[in-house]
Amino acid sequence: MNISLNKTNIPSPYSEELNSLNFSDGRLFETDIWQQYFKRLREEDPVHYQKDSPFGPFWSVTRYEDIMYVDKHHELFSSEPGILIGDFEDEIPLEMFIGMDPPRHDEQRLAVQPVVAPKNLAAMESLIRSRVCTILDNLPIGEEFDWVDRVSIELTSQMLATLFNFPFEDRRKLTYWSDLAAGTPILTDGEVCPDERAVGLAECLSTFQQLWMQRLEEKQPGDEVGLDLISLMQSKEETKDMMDRPMELLGNLVLLIVGGNDTTRNSLTGGVYALNKFPDEFEKLKANPELVPNMVSEIIRWQTPLAHMRRLANQDIVLGGKQIRAGDKVVMWYASGNRDESAFTDPDSFIIDRKNARSHLSFGYGIHRCMGNRLAEMQLRIVWEEVLKRFSKIEVVNGPVGIKSNFVKGYSYMGVKVTPIS
Repeated sequence: MNISLNKTNIPSPYSEELNSLNFSDGRLFETDIWQQYFKRLREEDPVHYQKDSPFGPFWSVTRYEDIMYVDKHHELFSSEPGILIGDFEDEIPLEMFIGMDPPRHDEQRLAVQPVVAPKNLAAMESLIRSRVCTILDNLPIGEEFDWVDRVSIELTSQMLATLFNFPFEDRRKLTYWSDLAAGTPILTDGEVCPDERAVGLAECLSTFQQLWMQRLEEKQPGDEVGLDLISLMQSKEETKDMMDRPMELLGNLVLLIVGGNDTTRNSLTGGVYALNKFPDEFEKLKANPELVPNMVSEIIRWQTPLAHMRRLANQDIVLGGKQIRAGDKVVMWYASGNRDESAFTDPDSFIIDRKNARSHLSFGYGIHRCMGNRLAEMQLRIVWEEVLKRFSKIEVVNGPVGIKSNFVKGYSYMGVKVTPIS
């Protein structure tokens, strides 16, 4: 399988005036040429107004400190009605707590927060390690296979099935629905057919409505509240009637599925890719496996699995010397902030013992900081701990193939060969 990336018809980052470049073009991330475009923005116009785009006019916020400011000040920059650069328009109008402001955001987030409480994470660790060992032990030796499918998707689909107490044999539906949720041209410049998305998300809603009723029927008086996400929502006053609000139910399910899928899935692939681009770092890791936890943070910084989050200005405000008006769309480019030279030395390099790797923006900040960040980190840590016990080399021999999206910064294929420790 020979793979080539199509970079045709994309203007080079310094060939045109800034106002002629489209920073919402999903091909920038698909073909992994986005870095210089956003470097130019950081240097020349870090709070940049793009008047014309497929998603309407918007501000690009590209420097670390400015992104932090927007993310921390939810009273100035609203998450409603959504956090993607595009608007739903005729799409399925999903409602989710990440796209809500307080108090509704806080009430709904608190309902599901216990699933990733420290006690629950500790209980999950042995299960995750067992699954990781099984996945790694069944990889073919000496022949190319797709790391995305065999490792990244397989592990995250298993974890999602556990979090939802979802039928294990149908777990791949969860990652399929995740791919549909934010993959259409109108939302993120993706390539998912809107009709396929509508059919798939209708199936997702119907399936979870059945699971919701099944949980209610199984529950007996005096039973402790289950720690799966459906049981937790049923146990809270603010969310127990969500079956009566189907778009809100579907929106929060999609949020939790995407949140549990994309960060971990694409960081699992991105870490292998990074260590192939910077092979001295893999040698450093093998010589000092205690660097794994810090490397996990560096993977998440370097990969930045979700490239942006958007807000709407609640009032007129000056940011980076620019006058933003109430109602303006403001896009925080996390991918750019994680490559900001003022925040990270040599930011385009992958450095597993980077001192401030944990200061990355990938999980966001403020009230919308990723709820499952510790679970994502734990999964990545366990994978690399177990990889080091088994393989002396993971060689990328084909790809990777990027996903066309300005939101999910991920991969659809990466051919690798593994060499076992002799």
